[in-house]
Amino acid sequence: MNQELLSRLRAITPEEVKILKGSREVERELYTSDSEFTVDSCKMLEAGNLIAIRTHTRFVHFPKHKHNFVEVMYVCEGEITNVIGEQKIVVHKGELLFLNQFTRHEILPASEADIAINFMILPEFFDVASNMIGRNNVMAEFLVNILKQNQDKGEYLYFKVADVIQIQNLLENMIYSLVYSEGNEPIINQTTMGLLFMYLSNSVQFVETRVPNQYENMIVMSTLNYIEQNYRSATLTQLCESLHLPMHVLSKKIKAATGHNFKELLQRKRLNKAVELICDTDISVNDIIAAVGYENNSYFHRIFKERYEMTPKNFRRQNKEKDVVRI
Repeated sequence: MNQELLSRLRAITPEEVKILKGSREVERELYTSDSEFTVDSCKMLEAGNLIAIRTHTRFVHFPKHKHNFVEVMYVCEGEITNVIGEQKIVVHKGELLFLNQFTRHEILPASEADIAINFMILPEFFDVASNMIGRNNVMAEFLVNILKQNQDKGEYLYFKVADVIQIQNLLENMIYSLVYSEGNEPIINQTTMGLLFMYLSNSVQFVETRVPNQYENMIVMSTLNYIEQNYRSATLTQLCESLHLPMHVLSKKIKAATGHNFKELLQRKRLNKAVELICDTDISVNDIIAAVGYENNSYFHRIFKERYEMTPKNFRRQNKEKDVVRI
């Protein structure tokens, strides 16, 4: 991380000064007005803002509490220990912990060397990100929908992505824009969050999760990851064998969780990859068809036209004429 930015994040805050001078408890009035210790977005975000950032307060134990917003903890240095239910989750440098609204947890005291930042995000902040990723990535859409649920079920997503440089860069960009605010960040940060979820959806091998119906959700995440990694040759039969599930059982779980069957999810991924190659390369359409896993050219042209209302050739031409920059 940029050293100047990290230096800003290391600074002792006025709240921490009070703690170091002898205060042994969190100053609840800074966070909430109720007796249940629900951290209130009205106290944490300025009016009209959908996202805010603050450094995690060190040197003190945060008792059990919850939030009426989505919280994302990112550890810049050291480690932070969260307790969710009976489970301790130690978030290390470069890792991310997403907490759904109303997930009750506590945080053990952090030392001066443990630097973390909290993104405090209203659910509607994800709307732009959801629109962006929902068109292109079912896994990312699935993850966002978990976080937007308005129920106290203890959901979290813990990503061990310290070595994924694209994710680290996106997070540093968001932190920088929020710390050095110039007033034009909202749409940039919403778009960056969309990109972040795209990368996170490709990193599900690094995720630990606790969500309602955890077994079913992990089956679906495994399915989506399988399609993401094996879209050229993926088959439902092969997936069933790897998950040791009957085809009718797995098909029902996939449909219930995503609203799509396996064939539709696979087709969606293949078409998205085809569009990427059509727009970003000069590879012939016939070669692209083979590259994304289709053997029947006529079938590909038919489903492509059904979705995009034009042929692949016209899609490529229009993209070049509009000089679209893909991200």
